[in-house]
Amino acid sequence: MNDDVLRTTALETPLAPDLLAKIDAYWRACNYLSAGMIYLRANPLLREPLKPEHIKRRLLGHWGSDPGQSFVWVHLNRLIKRDDLNVLFVSGPGHGAPATLANAWLEGHYSEIYPDRSADERGMLRLFRAFSSPGGIGSHCTPETPGSIHEGGELGYSLSHSFGAAFDNPDLIVATVVGDGEAETGPLATSWHSNKFLNPATDGAVLPILHLNGYKIANPTILARIPHDELEDLFRGYGYAPHFVEGDEPEAMHQRMAATLERCIADIRAIQANARANPENVTRPRWPMIVLRTPKGWTGPKEVNGHKVENFWRAHQVPITDPASNHRNLALLEAWLRSYRPEELFDENGRLIETLRALAPEGTRRISANPHANGGVLRQSLDLPDIRDYAFEFKRAASVYQSPTAVLATFLRDVIRRNMTSFRLFGPDETASNKLDGVYEASGKRWLAQTLPEDDDGGALSIDGRVMEMLSEHTLEGWFEGYVLTGRHGLFATYEAFVHVIDSMFNQHAKWLEKAKTELDWRAPVPSVNLLITSLVWRQDHNGFTHQDPGFLDVVTNKSPGVVRIYLPPDANCLLSVADHCLRTHDYVNVIVADKQPHLQYLSMQDAIVHCAKGIGIWDWASTDQNAEPDVVIACAGDIATMEALAAVEILKANCADLKIRFVNVVDLFRLMPDTEHPHGLSHRDFDSIFTRDKPVIFNFHSYGSLVHKLTYNRTNHANMHVHGYRERGNINTPFELAIINGVDRYTLAIDVIDRVTRIAGSSAHTKEWLKNQIIESVRYAHEEGIDRDDIREWVWKD
Repeated sequence: MNDDVLRTTALETPLAPDLLAKIDAYWRACNYLSAGMIYLRANPLLREPLKPEHIKRRLLGHWGSDPGQSFVWVHLNRLIKRDDLNVLFVSGPGHGAPATLANAWLEGHYSEIYPDRSADERGMLRLFRAFSSPGGIGSHCTPETPGSIHEGGELGYSLSHSFGAAFDNPDLIVATVVGDGEAETGPLATSWHSNKFLNPATDGAVLPILHLNGYKIANPTILARIPHDELEDLFRGYGYAPHFVEGDEPEAMHQRMAATLERCIADIRAIQANARANPENVTRPRWPMIVLRTPKGWTGPKEVNGHKVENFWRAHQVPITDPASNHRNLALLEAWLRSYRPEELFDENGRLIETLRALAPEGTRRISANPHANGGVLRQSLDLPDIRDYAFEFKRAASVYQSPTAVLATFLRDVIRRNMTSFRLFGPDETASNKLDGVYEASGKRWLAQTLPEDDDGGALSIDGRVMEMLSEHTLEGWFEGYVLTGRHGLFATYEAFVHVIDSMFNQHAKWLEKAKTELDWRAPVPSVNLLITSLVWRQDHNGFTHQDPGFLDVVTNKSPGVVRIYLPPDANCLLSVADHCLRTHDYVNVIVADKQPHLQYLSMQDAIVHCAKGIGIWDWASTDQNAEPDVVIACAGDIATMEALAAVEILKANCADLKIRFVNVVDLFRLMPDTEHPHGLSHRDFDSIFTRDKPVIFNFHSYGSLVHKLTYNRTNHANMHVHGYRERGNINTPFELAIINGVDRYTLAIDVIDRVTRIAGSSAHTKEWLKNQIIESVRYAHEEGIDRDDIREWVWKD
């Protein structure tokens, strides 16, 4: 790198020569291990000349960001030991696991968890052979990696996870290495704004370290190729105080990094001390951050086969691709590995020499052993109020309308009051829209940016608010995941159509949970991610087609049955019961589907508790098959689906008096699956008892009908399952017109029953004609008047 264009903020030289030499040696050990993981299957300490048979048959891994990440880690260790810091390290660059693994192994914590990979030559070889090998270790920071809370296979979430970890952790400093390729993703770019939500009086600190090594897989990175002034202005504009550490000469770089980290930690402590001395007068500070510019593949081969490697994109993955078959490149690899002088770093047994081991912190101060990286060990159950105290009371089923989420808000209000340091409500500028604004009685919305006098008029902005709002689903989900992965609890409420924004984040978190839960006994269970999906498809008549998409449920059902749950409570009391259950769980992603608009209420609190405990049940009061075999089963899942199914029953009872109907409501969607495929599934015997073995089942479903078929495809009576659901038809409609064009309305359901029950098909011809006329008239009225008919909008159960 050209030193005349490099800029470094701190020019002090705090490292004495002896300490500088030790830090550099420790760093060389990290780099040696990182390279060894990629290449070696034998001769781990180069005790003999390197031979082709010592090289892995298949070379996999990523070298480019490892030296820079280890450089940060080693310098953090110095300050952790000196100042007894509590530091969590989050690795953002993709596939940068070798650096984390190397440091965890050198600290000894890796071997404590995996004794077969002991802190000696034998364990080193096993570590090397396991890396990027079948059944072994991933090349990014997977759950198997000690010290990690962050799945590194997909880019963009390191910074939001870090802020989530720092919330309500006043002693914690989260050092986050952000890759410059990662910095180009939308989620990462938005998450820089998280500094407007971090309260220095009550939260920990996040120290972002943007690692500018210049390249991603095969291209330059944007932030590495803009002028220095523009880069500095960018981060000042984000509200940070940027510090720069740039260069490639190790001795100078160690001094620069040591001085810069000291300054940043001092600034963090000063910000926190001032805020904690004056908690009522906290203003948004300008938190420090570091821009670390080093060559990609630093300390690796400069050139291979005539191509530049170090400080170029060719250093991204495997710098030397053919050492086993190319003797010249085998020699080049050996020279590279020997440049770290492993004989000076490890003793005759392959252990890191004592003088270097002494550089690492001890116990849980080791970064790899920080308990926040295994947040389940810190998890404490929420103090939850009794949901019976929040019950919505009514005299008769399906006779009164109420917003389920408004009822839920009263419960969440007191959950917040009882758990002011361990529960947060997340949502993208929609808390009031989703009828959850009742929580403001307990706490306002977190906000440390500028405020205006008029903000007090319904704004509920607060420097210590427990409600986290930002118009970025990515950032919110990242905060939430970081919060639960470090042992705390929460709920994320968002519009149904746009929960798809976090599809991939949900996928990554579910995969993390699956691995941690089923394969890693040492990872303690973490609180569940609870997603409240509201502003639902059937009440998006005013927003139109773009807001009509209930397909997130399909995404959820693709994940491991051990970690996902889906609930569709039909009314407010069921929503209370489901929410109470979900907040008590761990190691799940719980998806709750409940609308914000007023809906009919069906079950008393006690009946709701029983119904939700079963997950599926026959509603006797809506059925006509008591003590007899039904002619038809009318089933439903979802609020509007339930109401329209009940309205269809009422029509059929009035016009087909001898028809025996069994009414079934599904709250827990996975009850539809066999118990052999999902822990919440019903046995075939229980499923047949409810749905019969041979009678028609008319199933009115909240989402896409194909999902019910997917879950029930191997049931005895699947051939008689006739599912009505969203069919991707919509516009600016009235609610009932939207139901009609998708075939989930009461009239269409009643027609389907008549068609499927052959013994009444002939005698119900006139009823069927009337039903068709009602469909036509309902659509006409909607287009003429702009609203639905009064008998539709105000319908209640008459029995």
